Amino acid sequence: MTLQPGDALTSHNFALNIDGVFAEFLQEVSNIEIEQDVIEFQQVTMGGLRKVAKTPGVQKAGQITVVRGMTESPAFTEWIGSSVRGDMANARKNATVVMNDHQNNPVKEWNMRNAWCSKMSVSALKVGEAAALTETVTITFEEIDIT
Repeated sequence: MTLQPGDALTSHNFALNIDGVFAEFLQEVSNIEIEQDVIEFQQVTMGGLRKVAKTPGVQKAGQITVVRGMTESPAFTEWIGSSVRGDMANARKNATVVMNDHQNNPVKEWNMRNAWCSKMSVSALKVGEAAALTETVTITFEEIDIT
């Protein structure tokens, strides 16, 4: 069964690619935002009336938060490590969050340029608990676009 025009997408299957290579399936992605400056300018028309216009300015850098099940995924773990060590030559990567439909076909992508991990936290470790461990990672980027 394929999606029909007008069908809403579901948010149950998404992954992270780093420099075009699959790195990790994700449990949660939040705070995806695109923001740009708004430039307002005023001018006077030939009839002497004041006119106000707005135009888009520079896109702002941003950040997203992802949650993943703690695994031994080397690509994602090494990327986090490069950022933590301050090795920005290896930490700045192009990263993409890919949302798939129910048949694992990509339907939407958020492409982040010059992305790096600025924060990482691990879920609570509890004796006797059978819960999966997770890592919450804040990814900072310089530019983002949606395809």
